[in-house]
Amino acid sequence: MSYERGWAALNLKMPDTIPHTEYCSHPGLVRHITGIDPNVDGSAWRKFMEITDYDILWYSNDGPEWKGRLTNMGHAVFAEGGTDYNSDIQCPFKTPEDVLDFDPVKEYGVPDIDERAKFFTDIWKAEQGASPFLVCPGGYYRTVVSACIAAFGWEMFLSAAPLDYEKFGRVLDGFAEITMANVKAWAKTDIKFFIQHDDMVWTEGAIFHPEWYRKYVFPKYKKFWKVLKDAGKIVLFCSDGNFTEFVDDIAGAGADGFIFEPLTDLKYIVEKYGKTKVIVGNIDTRALTFGTKEAVKAEVERCYDLGRKCPGYFFAVGNHIPHNIPLENALYYLELIRDRRR
Repeated sequence: MSYERGWAALNLKMPDTIPHTEYCSHPGLVRHITGIDPNVDGSAWRKFMEITDYDILWYSNDGPEWKGRLTNMGHAVFAEGGTDYNSDIQCPFKTPEDVLDFDPVKEYGVPDIDERAKFFTDIWKAEQGASPFLVCPGGYYRTVVSACIAAFGWEMFLSAAPLDYEKFGRVLDGFAEITMANVKAWAKTDIKFFIQHDDMVWTEGAIFHPEWYRKYVFPKYKKFWKVLKDAGKIVLFCSDGNFTEFVDDIAGAGADGFIFEPLTDLKYIVEKYGKTKVIVGNIDTRALTFGTKEAVKAEVERCYDLGRKCPGYFFAVGNHIPHNIPLENALYYLELIRDRRR
């Protein structure tokens, strides 16, 4: 069963076959696999996960939307039919000094932990109950850096932080206080594992000097994860971009595993942490989107050869399966991993 296989891998007990998960936003693929139009019937997404044999779900929930000032950076056309296009670009912060003077706790508030725990429990039970064939986690998205992006947008974030790192550090402390309350709430639920998401790097690597992370970010991660691990939860860290140079820092902060894009070095992680950490990914979505079938096969085999001897390895496309991947490539990918799961 997929749940048992996913749970075994999360616990670094070599499963009978290589487990699998995806983050998929490809309605055409879902429609083809299930025979159901997901734009009409949302249950098609869950049916797709069942048919394609997901073992864990990529999931996070930050609770109700923050009430306070947030930046809207707009959005380019990406989803099928351009439904995600947004040209309404607004930033309520006019100067970097506005950002440096910002108090996230005063602006957004800190949730009551018991009330938030009930909120998370109800949502998680519904999600896990609807998908008994896989392991559903808890998760939090706007951890530290992603919180800054959501609140300030990239321009104000990057303009403010270098002006006064210490003062901006106090802004980060405020976001961390909000995150910690949510982490403590998730820790009170019955989840088995937790995804801590924070897009803290770019495609080329660090946004700021590495020591900035080591002073202002990773100590916060360590505090979050101690709460979760003390409650018996498995913690997986997830970020876009290339965080190869920080893999050891993240492991040192207490992460039990990594979910990552092909920009982060799978070979390094396998060689150093293949027997001790959960590893999810990192089949290159660009090969599926722009490559031939030969390129898709080569990419699957790269990850298979590296990951197959690791007890916590999961097949997955990094970053995800978007709608513009040619259907034949997506189907071929699923066929390849099905054949190589043993």
